[in-house]
Amino acid sequence: MNVDQMHTRAAATTREILQRLFDADASVLAVRLWDGTRWPADGPAAPVTLTLTHPGALRRMMQFPLDVALGEAFIRGDFQVEGDLEAAFDIVRRVGRPGPREVLALGRLAARLPKTQPPDAAPLRPARLQGAKHSRERDRRAISHHYDVGNDFFQLWLDRRMVYSCAYFSTGTEDLDTAQEAKLDLICRKLRLHAGDRLLDVGCGWGGLVMYAAERYGVTALGVTLSRSQAELAARRIAEAGLTARCRVELRDYRELAGEEFDKAASVGMFEHVGREKLPAYFAAAFSALRPGGLFLNHGISTGRPGGEWAVTGRSFTDRYVFPDGELVSVSEALRAAEDAGFEVRDVESLREHYALTLRHWVRRLEARRAEAVTAVGEGIVRTWRLFMAASAYGFASGHLSVYQALLVKPDERGRSGLPLTRTDIYA
Repeated sequence: MNVDQMHTRAAATTREILQRLFDADASVLAVRLWDGTRWPADGPAAPVTLTLTHPGALRRMMQFPLDVALGEAFIRGDFQVEGDLEAAFDIVRRVGRPGPREVLALGRLAARLPKTQPPDAAPLRPARLQGAKHSRERDRRAISHHYDVGNDFFQLWLDRRMVYSCAYFSTGTEDLDTAQEAKLDLICRKLRLHAGDRLLDVGCGWGGLVMYAAERYGVTALGVTLSRSQAELAARRIAEAGLTARCRVELRDYRELAGEEFDKAASVGMFEHVGREKLPAYFAAAFSALRPGGLFLNHGISTGRPGGEWAVTGRSFTDRYVFPDGELVSVSEALRAAEDAGFEVRDVESLREHYALTLRHWVRRLEARRAEAVTAVGEGIVRTWRLFMAASAYGFASGHLSVYQALLVKPDERGRSGLPLTRTDIYA
């Protein structure tokens, strides 16, 4: 079989697969084949166009587990997406879950496709961790895989304070800098920070919260992170802001806080790295670090609706390429672990819609500076983050993911919380 015959046969097989997958509603997706032809040939305009870059693209995309195969195919460049990448995940959902016979039939069709490669394939960068899961050394390596990609890369699309967690929107029309400062201020108000308080930030990132709290609320703050890149840049930013007398960031594990006492503590966007088995140790460490009457704000992503499409077994695409060893638990499970450690739960707020808005800002900002990002970290990493953030935006918007702020108090020896009778001061 010559090349032309191979391409012709592959195109016919590809169209048959697409027809079987999308025959119920072919209008949701347009596909451009490597030879320039389109499927459906005479279909209406679609919100998303998928470009298959070589004859074997669908073969590589239709492996198991499917989320890993599709993610790897996107990184390598087996296919490209034109239009709203977030909308593409809704299209995948519409395909549904084919029955066993249909899966086998589709698999046989995909196996007919040639084993070709995309032109200029981007390299894959899977995490390769060793040792006991959630041991201190393995956690350091997991954090390094994600956060030590490069400070220059994150600076291209985060806000000016480099806050890498969901922002807080009053109307949804705020710019990212404004919304991220509003989130930092919300945390400070929930913690009822006062001048002279000692604040601990567990998983402090590039120091955005400790700097804001020191500037605006007059606290003395310590931030801890496992990312060397974050710690180094945070130290420079603190020095440039003239805040070295009031805040600092150290390379330290949350399990290495013994002997220090704080008035208030926060953990914002770090909870997802802890792991279900380590929840007791995590909340015990926070409880031990606080004085009696101290407050702890735990801000973390959780699972959304139970039994949704995002329930996966084994290593997912996110685990392999983005957040190795990350694990999401339900808010009820998190709160139970906090209570078992001795905390009293005083307030719980969902910011689910806020995270969808934040992620859309990040995706747009990354796409606007794509060329600079590719120069900084390479095509494969840029595609990985673009895919991950668009998928996450869909997850939060659809309810398959959520994010909560839980305000916890360590009661004093008489059971007193020291909190006001209402929450008026937080939202006034």
